[in-house]
Amino acid sequence: MSHDDFPTDRPAVVTCGLPYANGDLHVGHLRTYVAGDALSRGLRRIGQQTAFVSGSDMHGTPVAVNAAEEGVEPREFALDYHETYAETFPQFNVEFDNYGHTDDETNTELTQEFVRSWVDQDHVHEKEIQVAWDTEEDQPLPDRYVEGTCPYCGEQARGDECDEGCQRHLEPGEIEDPVSTLTGNPAEYRTREHKFLRLSDFQAYLQEFLSRIEGTDNAKNQPREWVDGDLQDLCITRDMDWGIDYPADEGETAGAEDLVLYVWVDAPIEYVAATKQYSERVGSDEYDWERVWKFDGETRHGTEWDDDWTDEGGEIVHVIGRDIIQHHAVFWPAMLRGAGYNEPRSILATGFVGIDGKALSTSRNRAVWADEYLDAGFHPDLFRYYIATGAGLETDVDFSWDRFAERVNGELVGNVGNFANRALLFAHRNYDGTPDAEVSDDVRDRIEETLDEFEAAVRAYDVRRLAGLGTELSDYGNEYIQRTEPWHLVEESPDEAAQVIRDCVQLVKAVSVVMQPVLPGKAERLWGQLGEAGSVADVSLSTALEAPPETFDEPAQLFEQVEDDHIAELNAELQDRVESAATDDADGADEDDADADDVDLEPLETDRIGFEDFEGVDMRVGEILTAEPVEDADKLLKLEVDIGHEVRQVVAGLAELHDVDDLPGTRVILLANMEQATIFGIESNGMVLAAGDEADLLTTHEDAPLGTRVQ
Repeated sequence: MSHDDFPTDRPAVVTCGLPYANGDLHVGHLRTYVAGDALSRGLRRIGQQTAFVSGSDMHGTPVAVNAAEEGVEPREFALDYHETYAETFPQFNVEFDNYGHTDDETNTELTQEFVRSWVDQDHVHEKEIQVAWDTEEDQPLPDRYVEGTCPYCGEQARGDECDEGCQRHLEPGEIEDPVSTLTGNPAEYRTREHKFLRLSDFQAYLQEFLSRIEGTDNAKNQPREWVDGDLQDLCITRDMDWGIDYPADEGETAGAEDLVLYVWVDAPIEYVAATKQYSERVGSDEYDWERVWKFDGETRHGTEWDDDWTDEGGEIVHVIGRDIIQHHAVFWPAMLRGAGYNEPRSILATGFVGIDGKALSTSRNRAVWADEYLDAGFHPDLFRYYIATGAGLETDVDFSWDRFAERVNGELVGNVGNFANRALLFAHRNYDGTPDAEVSDDVRDRIEETLDEFEAAVRAYDVRRLAGLGTELSDYGNEYIQRTEPWHLVEESPDEAAQVIRDCVQLVKAVSVVMQPVLPGKAERLWGQLGEAGSVADVSLSTALEAPPETFDEPAQLFEQVEDDHIAELNAELQDRVESAATDDADGADEDDADADDVDLEPLETDRIGFEDFEGVDMRVGEILTAEPVEDADKLLKLEVDIGHEVRQVVAGLAELHDVDDLPGTRVILLANMEQATIFGIESNGMVLAAGDEADLLTTHEDAPLGTRVQ
């Protein structure tokens, strides 16, 4: 790997965390896969050879537990979900070059090769440990067959992870007050022999690794707690039947042949297996998996830090959920190092997805499921755009049907679609296509600036910025048309009219090129409306400046308006499901819970920010001067807000929650350095802060002067 700017002359692979093959996909899962897909498309667009791979996580106790409940074998159970995932991802335009699973022959062979390599390098040792045991069923309880109390934070935890509290990985025997999930009875600990990967061998290496890894701050900083402290060895075996067998050799301790490998051993190795399968399918001349994962096609061994280990191999980029940072930033680099493989260049850990301002809860059915979105009839690119632009990659993002409709109607229908349609329609009706004129210097400069920003966004792994470039360029085009009024120039100054429309057609082409990573389906359609040959997915970034075809047909609308009635139906369905699940919970609750607070608060952010980050947030005391409804938007108001230094125009979703006539004169807090946005064709320059679903407007207790900064 390298730290040279993309594109490099080394092949890259972008991977996404493997979904457990034990349940349906929802919008929280899809955020990671959309980000990985968009990033891989962006890398290809700037000339980086890239493969995009993932696979289904078939092993582990969650699969075994759920399969047993349904009365089927684990492999049959997991394969059914694997096939569903493989069919669902393309329906969201998430297109893997290879999507495998952890129970196939390639991954099994590679996993056992990794383990043998660790054994050969003396990185594996055997140790007696305490294993939870179900005395009623007379069997061991690996991982999620046992629940109890986290020994580190005291929260309820499952056998291998404190998922409700500190999110720390837990080794067998660590969980306190263990209870069997099979019978509900208290479990007891018994001594068993297990295999451990000696992570302490790699502690110095991991400390160096974290100092050079690229990616999100949470992925770079959170693991420091583990690698700078007392680094615990990783138990790599489990007492169960479902999984990849531990590769016991002659002379191994009796019982080793009955162990399977821990799911977090074979799961990340699927990244290598999936890349290898892709290479074997297309041929190593087109894509060589060994150039990515190995050093000049060879494995190397050693634990001492050596600069030479970073100047070979390809560019490995992992896109994951933030709940599995430890596995990817601590366990996985050590596993690769111990087997003599290349290390990741970057780890990108996405935030979680909430639903309507509350934490997503599959147990309470407060989730928007992948099938639900598809059944609603929306184009996949609308979701991709909404989830990509909702927040920075590592920040939690909220999914709301109402905000989904507002963003689609305002930014895609009212901005991108409106600009493309009016430009191409005018060009077709007046010139049969592209006017015979040269692109103006100003427009060429604006497109070149966007292309530079595109490259910068890809190199910074900034998917949100990448997603917004087409919208911003369309906004520029809309403003250009409004300012020049070519419909008047056609009669008054034909040459000027031709120049304006020539510029606009070029802008439309550039929009198609830059929006393709996040909106691949719509970009392809726009490419076709321009009369361009081939696929927009195959062109280079500089194609945005090449002349469009001389002729093209009359365009159709690129985006369709999301109707309020449809959104109301979806909201009602979601609310009914949530209430039904809550009723079921209440029916089974203990009497002690009867007086519990029913407010469903969104979880606190686990990622802390520094004081310098807070200082960069510019919040000002303001006063609403005017408020008026936004045409065709039931929930939006256009506000004029006086913040002392100036009066800001802001679009806010307050129409259904506040009396419009009562708003003028109301003191508010305005986020003044919020990025400008165009919503329903109206520029919004700031954000009025409010709390909760009822939009309780934030204000000050005393009469602070307008423009006073909130500190």
